[in-house]
Amino acid sequence: MRASNCIGRWPLTRRWVLGALLIVSTVAGAQTGGDLRVGYVNPGRVSDEAPQADAARRQLQEEFAPRDAEILSMQESLRALEDRLAEQRLSLSAEAQQDLQREIVNNRRRIQRQQEAFREDFNMRRNEALGDLQQRILRVVSEFAEEQGFDLVVSDGVVYASDTINITDRIIERLQRQYEQQRSSE
Repeated sequence: MRASNCIGRWPLTRRWVLGALLIVSTVAGAQTGGDLRVGYVNPGRVSDEAPQADAARRQLQEEFAPRDAEILSMQESLRALEDRLAEQRLSLSAEAQQDLQREIVNNRRRIQRQQEAFREDFNMRRNEALGDLQQRILRVVSEFAEEQGFDLVVSDGVVYASDTINITDRIIERLQRQYEQQRSSE
């Protein structure tokens, strides 16, 4: 099968990416006399291993721990009411059983509302923290690339990157140094 036939079957986005890379490499090669310096960063690994990510996770945990504990306490109270109803079902009057069942239903609803609000707030704060982290990572990658003379740094959508162009470890090291400097200045 000829290469042109194979490329014709690729999804449109892959063809655009391939075309853009070819154009960039051609233009950069013409401008630099053929010495194109390309780097690759694994964004998932950087996000997992950067100390700023751990700090953000710890901060979220600390911020939401009291609300989580409150929900757990509400669930324990609900279980106690359910146990009371089960144990005293035969000895309670019909009206007392209905009152207890109503209280159980109301508590379940209250817990569900609290859990939904908790999830929404947690997801919103997590997304904010991840957005901040991603912005920091992008800034560090850009600064690093400029300082080290890279012409192009790619991340997502890369099928293969050799160790010679993989700068992920160096980006993580830089983020660790920045984190340590920030912590020592606090």
